[in-house]
Amino acid sequence: MTDAPALRITVASASHVPALSDLLSTLFAQEAEFVPNHAAQCRGLSLIIENPSIGHLLVAHAGERAIGMVGLLYTISTALGARVALLEDMVVAPTHRGAGIGSGLLRHAIAHARSQGCARVTLLTDETNIGAQRFYARHGFVSSPMKPLRLLLD
Repeated sequence: MTDAPALRITVASASHVPALSDLLSTLFAQEAEFVPNHAAQCRGLSLIIENPSIGHLLVAHAGERAIGMVGLLYTISTALGARVALLEDMVVAPTHRGAGIGSGLLRHAIAHARSQGCARVTLLTDETNIGAQRFYARHGFVSSPMKPLRLLLD
């Protein structure tokens, strides 16, 4: 019996876009507010990859296969007077869930945000996704009294 390939986490490159779009389709199919849109997802992924000052996408690999991802988008908090990150699109392929990959990916994302000079990481999760809320709480995230509001622009 051979051991499974070691989990590896890297910053995404353009070659990862198709696999990451597939992972996003899995995520968006389970979220209340979004629907999968391959073309839009590829555009968004490419914009982030091509502009590292905007953010970084981190990819979890099993061998050569992308099995998870998380995005960090950067902005400035005037309240903190520092760079901060918005953690977006955290997803692990369903066949690889429950093996600690999500925890490893999240720890790596937090360390990466620190290495980029971020003073805070903020994330949004579906209000009804209690499992995700418990997962993030186990990693030190706490609820915020802030309520997100959105305005879609044409």
